[in-house]
Amino acid sequence: MLPQPPLLMVSDRGQASRPLPDIAAAAFAGGCRWFSLREKDLPEHAQVALLRAIKDQAEPFGAFVSVHGSVAVAEAAGVGLHLGAASDAGAARARLGPEVLIGQSVHSAAEAAAASSAALNYVVAGPAFPTTSKPGYGPALGPGGLAGIVAATSLPAIAIGGIDAAAIPACRRAGIAGIAVMGGAMRADDPAALVSDLVKAWNGTAP
Repeated sequence: MLPQPPLLMVSDRGQASRPLPDIAAAAFAGGCRWFSLREKDLPEHAQVALLRAIKDQAEPFGAFVSVHGSVAVAEAAGVGLHLGAASDAGAARARLGPEVLIGQSVHSAAEAAAASSAALNYVVAGPAFPTTSKPGYGPALGPGGLAGIVAATSLPAIAIGGIDAAAIPACRRAGIAGIAVMGGAMRADDPAALVSDLVKAWNGTAP
């Protein structure tokens, strides 16, 4: 089961308009219930410190916190883990235990088919649409590519890359189970309002 609403905010402090714990707090206030720290260039102790600060913001909302990075950081901080496409999900699950939320990035139907349904809770499919946040990951999947990934795995698939409210209906038609946002959310003047608009669009209640 994914956190509800199925909206994952991924950090990028290089684009952030304010400190990451402050952005997380605003996102939670806007209705987000899932934040993942993706700051792989930071030393592990610095990642753990940031995760603990973000967990303090998440606690009043019952929100989930994850890290895009190492098993060691996830274990030290007591958070979920998001893995790269080539990572060993089975080893991560064996170390972290059955209750921890673990996902993996996929960029094609073949990678989705290879993702371990026994070890993972979800996959993140991207880039869904053209994006400036993560260049170099190949052409955008588009609705057809997303649908192919959904068909290739029994795991819930989350779309990332170029996601805004206007893109959500196409994601839902492709069978996507959730959405993830990164650069646009980091740059937003009002992250709470951005999250609120995305949640309304996902729920079909946007004006």
